[in-house]
Amino acid sequence: MRYCLGVIVVIFANAAMAWDEPARGTPDRAGLMDALRPHAVWMLGAPVEFVVHDLRRAGNVGFASVSAQRPGGGQIDISRTPGAARGQLDTEFMDGSTLQALYLKSGDTWVAVHWAIGATDVWYADPALCPEYHTVIPEICGY
Repeated sequence: MRYCLGVIVVIFANAAMAWDEPARGTPDRAGLMDALRPHAVWMLGAPVEFVVHDLRRAGNVGFASVSAQRPGGGQIDISRTPGAARGQLDTEFMDGSTLQALYLKSGDTWVAVHWAIGATDVWYADPALCPEYHTVIPEICGY
């Protein structure tokens, strides 16, 4: 009886977690990172690589929380980036080189529709975003 009960618990746990994390080396994982990279390069300068903290997809929506760094782990000096030079990034009001993104998949292509660099709040908790993205951020949207 214990075995059956355990299987039921696993089934319900998986049903509650409608998203999954694309594995390293998969087209979806590469597509999600590639969709965010131009935004990071525009603001932080090239080259950029990501340390993934959280990466989720469910159907045609996705969510990422990453940190940008230079290849090999080099820290990005925000004050010396193109975004800072344009007045778009201010180290006094940022949480470093962290990025979050909400994605939509169009055909085979992931698009970073909403994104932020150095956000100091949970901007993606916006109730206007939850109807579309609740499957990848259920703990934020309260679903």
